[in-house]
Parts: sequence; structure tokens; C-alpha cells
Amino acid sequence: MKPTRWKTNNRENLMPNITTWFWTMDLGARLIALRKTRGLSQQAMADAVGVHVNQIKRYEAGATQPSLEGLKKLATALHVTTDSLLFDESERGPDQDLRLQFEAVSQFDDEEKQVVRALIDGMTLKHQAKRLFQAQQAPAAPPEAAKAKKPARERARA
Repeated sequence: MKPTRWKTNNRENLMPNITTWFWTMDLGARLIALRKTRGLSQQAMADAVGVHVNQIKRYEAGATQPSLEGLKKLATALHVTTDSLLFDESERGPDQDLRLQFEAVSQFDDEEKQVVRALIDGMTLKHQAKRLFQAQQAPAAPPEAAKAKKPARERARA
């Protein structure tokens, strides 16, 4: 199936249904999908990235992983972010509802943005403290359970 494309600001974009499919892939599969969507051969991509074509083949096969510099070059050649190459959509960034709120905040003046940053910092610290407190309050394993798991050497003697 050839992905449907449209142009926005002279940049080629994938339609949303293809995007969902794209996020379930590993790095090699993402590279293949992006390369094909951009109409690049492995050789053309290798030339754009500045590596030998065999290196692109190894990346796509999952035989090797690119270095940080290699990731940057791949992302630049494919016109995507390094995050989109490495992470599933659910692994990075805020939820959709928070994205909308962050977009609204981006329109604030500098003083209002500083207030929002301070609120987020405070809530983040509160959340971290709560998690730390809960971890410290977690009950330890009962002593009976620890006694029941004797090493194999002790069980053999008994």
C-alpha cells in the first residue's frame, strides 16, 4: 500500500492513519517507511546521510544502531526529529489535551509564561515527593516469606 501524501508549507506529510501505523514500528522499519515515503533509494539516503549504503542496509535490518551523530544526520535527511525516529508517540511528549494547553500557553507574554513554568515546577516537585514518600511507606516483605525461601544448599541439608 502506497501512503497517501499531501503538501503543507512545501513539506511532505503522512496522513494520520499512516502515522498511527508508523508509531508501532522499530527504528529499522521507521527508516524504511520514511525513506520510501520520501521516494529515496537506499543509495540516495546513504548519500544524503554521508555513509556507505551498506550502513543504511544494516540500520534498516536492525543489525546495527546509528550513533548519535548518525541519528542526527538520518533525521535531517528524512526531515523528521530524532525523537520520532527513536520513540513511540506515547513514549514522549504530553498527552493531546496537554498539547493544546501548551499551544495556548505559547501565546502568553513572557511574564505569564514564567508563572506557568513556576506552577509546573511546583507540581512536578510535589509529584516527585509524593512518589518518594509512597516508596518509603511501602510495606517490607514479611519475615516468614524470607524464611521460606532458603538457599538450595540449606534445603539439601534438611
